[in-house]
Amino acid sequence: MEKSNTLDTMNTSSQVLEKLRQKGIDKEFKWSPEGLSVGEGKTYQPEQLEIVKTFRFEGASNPSDMEIVYIFKAEDGTMGYSLDAYGAYSSHENEEGYDNFIRRIPEAGHDEQITFEL
Repeated sequence: MEKSNTLDTMNTSSQVLEKLRQKGIDKEFKWSPEGLSVGEGKTYQPEQLEIVKTFRFEGASNPSDMEIVYIFKAEDGTMGYSLDAYGAYSSHENEEGYDNFIRRIPEAGHDEQITFEL
Protein backbone atom coordinates (compact mmCIF):
# COMPACT_ATOMS: atom_id res chain seq x y z
CA MET A 1 0.00 0.00 0.00
CA GLU A 2 1.37 3.42 -0.95
CA LYS A 3 1.75 6.07 1.73
CA SER A 4 -0.16 9.27 1.21
CA ASN A 5 1.82 12.48 0.93
CA THR A 6 0.58 14.19 4.11
CA LEU A 7 2.58 16.37 6.48
CA ASP A 8 2.82 13.46 8.94
CA THR A 9 4.27 11.00 6.40
CA MET A 10 6.86 13.13 4.62
CA ASN A 11 10.50 12.15 4.79
CA THR A 12 12.31 15.34 3.78
CA SER A 13 12.15 18.98 4.70
CA SER A 14 11.68 19.78 0.99
CA GLN A 15 8.49 17.72 0.97
CA VAL A 16 7.20 19.51 4.08
CA LEU A 17 8.01 22.96 2.65
CA GLU A 18 6.28 22.12 -0.64
CA LYS A 19 3.16 20.89 1.15
CA LEU A 20 3.13 24.04 3.28
CA ARG A 21 3.47 26.15 0.12
CA GLN A 22 0.48 24.36 -1.39
CA LYS A 23 -1.53 25.18 1.74
CA GLY A 24 -0.53 28.85 1.55
CA ILE A 25 1.79 28.67 4.55
CA ASP A 26 4.80 29.96 2.67
CA LYS A 27 6.07 32.86 4.79
CA GLU A 28 9.51 32.24 6.22
CA PHE A 29 10.10 33.53 9.73
CA LYS A 30 13.71 34.73 9.94
CA TRP A 31 15.70 35.26 13.12
CA SER A 32 17.39 38.45 14.21
CA PRO A 33 18.35 39.49 17.75
CA GLU A 34 15.15 41.61 17.75
CA GLY A 35 12.92 38.54 17.19
CA LEU A 36 11.36 36.57 14.32
CA SER A 37 10.16 38.43 11.24
CA VAL A 38 8.43 37.52 7.97
CA GLY A 39 9.87 40.56 6.20
CA GLU A 40 6.75 42.71 6.31
CA GLY A 41 8.13 45.22 8.80
CA LYS A 42 6.83 43.37 11.85
CA THR A 43 9.01 41.52 14.33
CA TYR A 44 7.39 38.98 16.64
CA GLN A 45 8.33 38.14 20.22
CA PRO A 46 7.84 34.67 21.79
CA GLU A 47 4.60 35.65 23.53
CA GLN A 48 3.16 36.67 20.14
CA LEU A 49 3.85 33.27 18.57
CA GLU A 50 2.80 29.66 18.95
CA ILE A 51 4.57 26.59 17.61
CA VAL A 52 1.87 24.68 15.73
CA LYS A 53 4.04 21.75 14.66
CA THR A 54 7.69 20.72 14.59
CA PHE A 55 9.41 18.40 12.12
CA ARG A 56 12.91 17.05 12.75
CA PHE A 57 15.04 15.40 10.09
CA GLU A 58 18.29 13.45 10.21
CA GLY A 59 20.34 12.66 7.15
CA ALA A 60 20.14 9.00 6.11
CA SER A 61 23.87 8.75 5.48
CA ASN A 62 25.10 11.26 8.07
CA PRO A 63 23.35 11.55 11.45
CA SER A 64 25.03 14.92 12.04
CA ASP A 65 23.14 16.30 9.00
CA MET A 66 20.08 17.41 10.95
CA GLU A 67 17.48 20.12 10.42
CA ILE A 68 14.24 21.23 11.96
CA VAL A 69 11.13 22.91 10.55
CA TYR A 70 8.99 24.91 12.96
CA ILE A 71 5.50 25.95 11.87
CA PHE A 72 4.47 29.14 13.66
CA LYS A 73 1.20 30.98 14.08
CA ALA A 74 1.36 34.60 15.23
CA GLU A 75 -1.30 36.29 17.33
CA ASP A 76 -2.33 38.34 14.28
CA GLY A 77 -3.05 35.14 12.31
CA THR A 78 0.17 35.12 10.26
CA MET A 79 1.34 31.56 9.66
CA GLY A 80 4.71 30.49 8.39
CA TYR A 81 7.74 28.37 9.00
CA SER A 82 11.35 28.52 10.06
CA LEU A 83 13.94 26.06 8.80
CA ASP A 84 17.18 25.62 10.69
CA ALA A 85 20.00 23.14 11.02
CA TYR A 86 20.62 21.78 14.48
CA GLY A 87 23.42 19.79 16.00
CA ALA A 88 26.84 20.08 14.37
CA TYR A 89 25.67 22.36 11.56
CA SER A 90 23.50 24.78 13.51
CA SER A 91 23.94 28.31 12.26
CA HIS A 92 23.16 29.58 15.78
CA GLU A 93 25.74 27.69 17.83
CA ASN A 94 27.22 30.90 19.24
CA GLU A 95 23.87 32.68 19.53
CA GLU A 96 22.39 31.90 22.91
CA GLY A 97 19.59 34.31 22.04
CA TYR A 98 18.12 32.20 19.24
CA ASP A 99 17.86 28.98 21.25
CA ASN A 100 16.45 30.80 24.27
CA PHE A 101 13.96 32.65 22.05
CA ILE A 102 12.62 29.43 20.49
CA ARG A 103 12.32 27.76 23.92
CA ARG A 104 10.07 30.59 25.11
CA ILE A 105 7.51 30.10 22.32
CA PRO A 106 4.59 28.00 23.58
CA GLU A 107 3.57 24.89 21.68
CA ALA A 108 -0.02 24.43 20.50
CA GLY A 109 -2.04 22.13 22.70
CA HIS A 110 0.20 22.50 25.74
CA ASP A 111 -1.34 24.18 28.76
CA GLU A 112 1.94 24.46 30.61
CA GLN A 113 5.22 25.75 29.21
CA ILE A 114 8.51 24.92 30.88
CA THR A 115 11.16 27.40 29.85
CA PHE A 116 14.85 27.57 30.64
CA GLU A 117 17.87 29.41 29.31
CA LEU A 118 21.26 28.12 28.27
